[in-house]
Amino acid sequence: METFANYKPNVEIVSDGESLARRSLEFFIAEVEKAIKTKDTFYVAISGGHTPRRFFELLGEMPEAKTLPWDKIQLFWVDERYVPADSQWSNYGLAASTFLSKVAIPEENVHRIPTEYSDFKVAARRYEETIREVFGLEENQIPEFDLIVLGMGAEGDTGSLFSNSYAPLDTENLACVVYVLDEKLNRITLTNPVLRAASRLAVLVSGEEKADILKEVLTSELDEVRYPIHLLWPILDKITWLVDSGAAKFL
Repeated sequence: METFANYKPNVEIVSDGESLARRSLEFFIAEVEKAIKTKDTFYVAISGGHTPRRFFELLGEMPEAKTLPWDKIQLFWVDERYVPADSQWSNYGLAASTFLSKVAIPEENVHRIPTEYSDFKVAARRYEETIREVFGLEENQIPEFDLIVLGMGAEGDTGSLFSNSYAPLDTENLACVVYVLDEKLNRITLTNPVLRAASRLAVLVSGEEKADILKEVLTSELDEVRYPIHLLWPILDKITWLVDSGAAKFL
């Protein structure tokens, strides 16, 4: 079985949460500028959770972020809890309350995961249709996001790829439903092939409570069932890990 020793991760360690947010902002801006220069459009998918909140706030506060060519940015979400858009648990809601209303991004460039359908599968299919339309994809093509921003959960999960879910790992679908068996909320998520196809990925990890799992993920034998983030190991060269000193204390 392959181990982490076969790979060389790009881990950037910063001092604290504020530094992590500012480094994330720098990374984001650099990727925007690179994509705009080469093809005049930037396709990005973001996640939710506690870690990126300050980064999102900076997107809505810092002059260098507010003056980005937002009309050329196509914004998507990696995953979403199946809750109304104005719910406190909504990943879209987090972005809306932190930066979307403060930057000049056209409404038609904001592609939230629809959660208003009674049938989860219809919602996933509608999101996939939106992705195909915006990217101009043929039926069997997979979108190539310029940047996907991820986090990592306490069990080595990322996006809504959980070890205790039924998310299909090898699928031709771009989005799928994640049925969670415990008290957590069901989700819609981009699929593993879409994550792997991205040009660049950033994984944001913060806090001492993530120190143990980060060390486990980065030093254990590959186990995609136990640590779903290991699904990304084939594209490890495209990932930048942005980690604060608390999460990195055991590295």
